Amino acid sequence: MKKNVAEFFGTFWLVLGGCGSAVLAASFPNVGIGLVGVSFAFGLTVVTIAYSLGHISGAHLNPAVTIGLWAGGRFPASSILPYVGFQILGAIAAAAVLYVITIGNGSGIGNFAANGYGEHSPGNYNLLSAIVIEFVMTFMFLIVILGATDERAPKGFAGLVIGFALTLIHLISIPVTNTSVNPARSISQALFVGDWALSQLWLFILIPILAAVFAGFFYKMFLKE
Repeated sequence: MKKNVAEFFGTFWLVLGGCGSAVLAASFPNVGIGLVGVSFAFGLTVVTIAYSLGHISGAHLNPAVTIGLWAGGRFPASSILPYVGFQILGAIAAAAVLYVITIGNGSGIGNFAANGYGEHSPGNYNLLSAIVIEFVMTFMFLIVILGATDERAPKGFAGLVIGFALTLIHLISIPVTNTSVNPARSISQALFVGDWALSQLWLFILIPILAAVFAGFFYKMFLKE
């Protein structure tokens, strides 16, 4: 239960910090943090949780990461559902907090940092572009995670490496899909947006999980000692 609770609060912090920066601060008049700021916000949430709660649960914060670690032989199948369940609950709780804050000045929630493609892509990128970028970014994210946490890797730096990797992923892919690579993060925002966000949610659940499984098996077959 301690591990599950750690995953709840870790994912809560990821969504509140990352999506919160996108919704509240990205385009704030005159002093908005922009795409770069949002990218670093997501990375910083991972770094801070990795070093504060990582020793309890491993700081997955992402169903795709949990499933990818299982595929890579690093995580037991029996713990997947509890981890994923608490990650989704933590993400939804963060989205609820963000919703209450966002409507506090009388404005609507807009796209609420939800993920989308086509007309709901920040750069109007089509379905194929969205599939490719979510697959490649998630695949590489898992390769970085598996490599940084390998027993052969330098000790004590995994949290920084993984956080910077997530920052880089957002710098690349925010214009295409608003960057998911994390089904829990996508589910939480889509629930509050509804409509188009829910109809496009399948991509941001299916593709990151498939990419994570491919990465896990690939690392185990070709890169593991």
